[in-house]
Amino acid sequence: MLGAIVGDIVGSRFEFNNTHRTDFELFTPECGFTDDTVCTVAVADALLRGVDFGPTLHSWCRRYPYPTGGYGGHFRQWIASDDPQPYFSFGNGSGMRVSPCGWIDGPMDDVLEAARQSAACTHNHPEGIKGAQCIAECIRTLRDGGGREAVRTIATTRYGYDVSETCDEIRRTNRFDVTCQVTVPQSIVCFLESTDFEQAVRLAISIGGDSDTIAAMTGSLAEAFYGIPDAIARQALACLTQEMRDVVIPFNAQRPIQLIR
Repeated sequence: MLGAIVGDIVGSRFEFNNTHRTDFELFTPECGFTDDTVCTVAVADALLRGVDFGPTLHSWCRRYPYPTGGYGGHFRQWIASDDPQPYFSFGNGSGMRVSPCGWIDGPMDDVLEAARQSAACTHNHPEGIKGAQCIAECIRTLRDGGGREAVRTIATTRYGYDVSETCDEIRRTNRFDVTCQVTVPQSIVCFLESTDFEQAVRLAISIGGDSDTIAAMTGSLAEAFYGIPDAIARQALACLTQEMRDVVIPFNAQRPIQLIR
């Protein structure tokens, strides 16, 4: 999950000010955690404590009402509601927050069911659930020793995503889009072209579009395959609040996560 947080923080200053370069400074004073990190920490917290995703997500987001970049309109209404209900979204909010589910121990079915539940409290459209499950399944596959081709096969044959474009091709025509259908395969392409964790995040940001969320999803895959350099992990943790670190650090220490039933 820390890979998603790194991608989010590094990408935060480019979400509404895209760059096509890869040689930018990773962490600057302009960087900060966004809703992607708040929601990712909430999913991890729910898994650690064995509680439902929806109320946990609702509570965390109410505690952080103004993250960098803010929340999407429908999700903001969901947070404000005292009786929040799913709203059939296929936005990439489901994919950006799902990475902790990829670190669940046990059969793949448990990973997929947790991913479904983490999405369905808001993003209960089939495409929203599909995006979350694809990212989680790829993370688990990479953890289990699968490589790039295994991820490519999962994305194309199990989920029907087109990952045939290169980063250069995406970069030439990319526009801001927050759907799973567009951004999940883009994040996978960036991972497939990468050679290490840092390059994966840089590639994800360089294609433009919804930079922080694409980088969060790419970072979550890259973490499972490459690990995260210590210096980058420390810088990301320093950007978080103490209560966030109180979830992230134990989660990383306890991986793989045993489901509390």
